[in-house]
Amino acid sequence: MSMEVTNTNLITDLQSLVDSLRHRVQELEAENAKFSSQLANCRCHEKEDKRDSSAVSCDSSLETSRKSNSGSKKTTKEIVKEKVPGYDTRIMNHHCKRYVALKVMYFGRRFYGFAAEAQMDPTIESEIFKALEKTRLLVGDKKESHYSRCGRTDKGVSAVGQVIALYLRSKLKETCEKNEDSRKMVFKEEYEGEIDYVRVLNRALPDDIRVFGWCPVPLGFNARFSCLGREYYYLFWGENLNLLAMESAGRKFVGEHDFRNFCKMDALNVHNYRRKVTSFAISPCDVRFDENQLWAIKIKGSAFLWHQVRCMVAVLFLIGQGHESPDVIDALLDTDRIPRKPQYSMAPEIPLVLQSCEFEGLNFTCSSDSGQALRMHLANECQNYHLEAAIFHEALQSCSPIEKDQRSLDNGRVKKKSSHVPLMSRPTEPWYEERRAKLNTRRKD
Repeated sequence: MSMEVTNTNLITDLQSLVDSLRHRVQELEAENAKFSSQLANCRCHEKEDKRDSSAVSCDSSLETSRKSNSGSKKTTKEIVKEKVPGYDTRIMNHHCKRYVALKVMYFGRRFYGFAAEAQMDPTIESEIFKALEKTRLLVGDKKESHYSRCGRTDKGVSAVGQVIALYLRSKLKETCEKNEDSRKMVFKEEYEGEIDYVRVLNRALPDDIRVFGWCPVPLGFNARFSCLGREYYYLFWGENLNLLAMESAGRKFVGEHDFRNFCKMDALNVHNYRRKVTSFAISPCDVRFDENQLWAIKIKGSAFLWHQVRCMVAVLFLIGQGHESPDVIDALLDTDRIPRKPQYSMAPEIPLVLQSCEFEGLNFTCSSDSGQALRMHLANECQNYHLEAAIFHEALQSCSPIEKDQRSLDNGRVKKKSSHVPLMSRPTEPWYEERRAKLNTRRKD
């Protein structure tokens, strides 16, 4: 009996809500007709000013009319909010959406790293989300978008193959109906009918960030954990470096090793320091400056530790300068023999580039118009940087030549070369167990 009474009350409430909404719609239609008639009969030489003032007047009158008609009654929206749970969420998520991966490039010099959690602005991630919100491609907030990133590059580091994944607004209804696995149902014609994500985002992004392409991905996809491999380039000038010794030493990195002596240890979050390097090479680039050749160290692996590549390159430079033997790589990879990392400076961050991220079955695409606009933008940026380089080169040519006797003198004093301290003779950092013990002591306190 009580169940029947409850159902009867529910039906009565719903019927009352429907009647209230129907009545309110009739009121609004009448008001709209009245104001449309007033606007049509209005005449003025200043047409643009008249439209603006009429619109303001209409909005003001409409608001006054609503208040006078409703008195102390709640608005329709407020009534619906109370009667329909999750009303705001439904309105926010009513757009069709699809899960996609974006391939992103950026020039990292002016950014405080990729991740927005860096507590400093600007970051690449914060700029990307500003563009997503500006273009209204983001559905819900960052958490609701199922966002993931492949690599968390540090301050100053660049990328031409970074990958992120998240939900974006879609024009295709099929992606809403079959959203459980968007890659299986998206075909070529559905690419063509979709929002041009590359064009839309690149118009809203700063000049030093660009989207290269997009690709639909399944819901189980994660840009970090679905990645099969990452490749980094480190650019450097080859003058006065023994490149053969560097390459011979670099090959020792290939394979699975404990790289705790080639990273910045994060004992709080990282407990396994074994990583696999799949390839290493040093090759020339098509750039020279005053007979000095630009080279690239290319390192590919499944995953990398914090600052791992920059630490590896720093030791390779010591080998190339003749300060260390290639055998020092073997010693530092033997963590039973060398459990504590010797203190040494990392290689600078600006020449480091995240070149590519490898995934199974992902084919990034962009429209021909977007691709052309992207190439034109990058060519223009290259020309601007060449112009800046030309200015610096002119300034260099204008400098007075340095006499031979002055090269080794500084105010009458002979400059002394700093003596190199071998890595194996340097002070060491705390090892993993010491760091963990210190963390545990802090937690107890």
